[in-house]
Amino acid sequence: MLERYFTKPQTVDRIRSSWLGEAIERYVTWLAERGYHARCVHHRVPLLMRFAAFVQQRGVSEIDAVADHVDRFIQRQLRQRVRPCGSTATRRKYIHDIRQPIEQFLRVIRVDEQAAAGGSKAARPLTQWAPHFFAHLQDERGLSPTTVEGYATQLRSFERYVTAQCLDGPQALTPTVLDTFLAEKRTHVCARSLTSTCAALRAWLRYLYREGLVARDFSAVIEGPRTYRLSEIPRSITADEVHRTLGRIDRRSSVGKRDYAMLLLLVVYGLRAREVAALTLEDIDWHTSVLHVRARKAGHAATYPLAVEVGGAPRLLATWSTSECRSPSVSPHGRAARRREPSHCRPAGDARPSTSRSQRRATRLPHPQAQLCPAARGCRVFAEGDR
Repeated sequence: MLERYFTKPQTVDRIRSSWLGEAIERYVTWLAERGYHARCVHHRVPLLMRFAAFVQQRGVSEIDAVADHVDRFIQRQLRQRVRPCGSTATRRKYIHDIRQPIEQFLRVIRVDEQAAAGGSKAARPLTQWAPHFFAHLQDERGLSPTTVEGYATQLRSFERYVTAQCLDGPQALTPTVLDTFLAEKRTHVCARSLTSTCAALRAWLRYLYREGLVARDFSAVIEGPRTYRLSEIPRSITADEVHRTLGRIDRRSSVGKRDYAMLLLLVVYGLRAREVAALTLEDIDWHTSVLHVRARKAGHAATYPLAVEVGGAPRLLATWSTSECRSPSVSPHGRAARRREPSHCRPAGDARPSTSRSQRRATRLPHPQAQLCPAARGCRVFAEGDR
């Protein structure tokens, strides 16, 4: 297996000549079976070679005794680092990148030795509830001894939890018990480690349901953590943050009244920005307290009851205009539809305002097109920003 990742024969011979060479080669085989990238193998094998040379210099000749020297090896690596860690987070990340491969290597080698000696079955958990579960994993599903022992390691923590909760059998399992266990374990491990626990727990719960030991399949209740990039970003803001955001809006101005009404529609109904931008005053029926959302996703429409806290806010949009809406129709882009008339056909009293852009901005007057349909102009400004 080493020839798959190292092309030079001298490199392969140097690895095998180490006193941990056989164990390292078994670890590389274990990584290859689980689809680890070649870059990961190229990083971990030299690290294990340095660790093997370090413990050999300290007089260690048994693999069972090398675990006591992991911390000393990490301290030496920190001292020999060319560029010191600039922050606590960088130091923590550097230590994790050294400790995690070594501990995984020792765990894999220890599991292989136990499986070869036949001593792993004695430590398997939850045998009083599902005595043939691990035989099912190995015989029916064809999992390797290393994977089976990994399932046992994850289920041992669950066995300790149910023992502390004094649960007398599988019938006592509930979604609340499972959620509480995962929430408590999340405080001690990272999200990726909790993913392995969820996988082992799902397999065990599916087996219980298949054997008729429980009346319901609880495996669907187990939801793993999010482990994708930027998964720490919250999905929503809290109620206090919503109140603080709404409280920062100055509702004394016309723009503030408009922004408050639209933000309230976003918060209360969970509408999309394009759905709010497409609303018109005709979509709000104050007499029957109904809100019509006609431009939903995929061309759908929806009708909602007008909430108490929202009922008065959309009226603020009507106060933003200084004249009545002349054209009730609004284009999909939020602009009011109007047919231009020649200047010689306009009445004498229907002259357009002659104020400049700077004067309108200074006096906070809306654009002349906004007087045609205040709802359309307000929604458009909220979607694209005040100009």
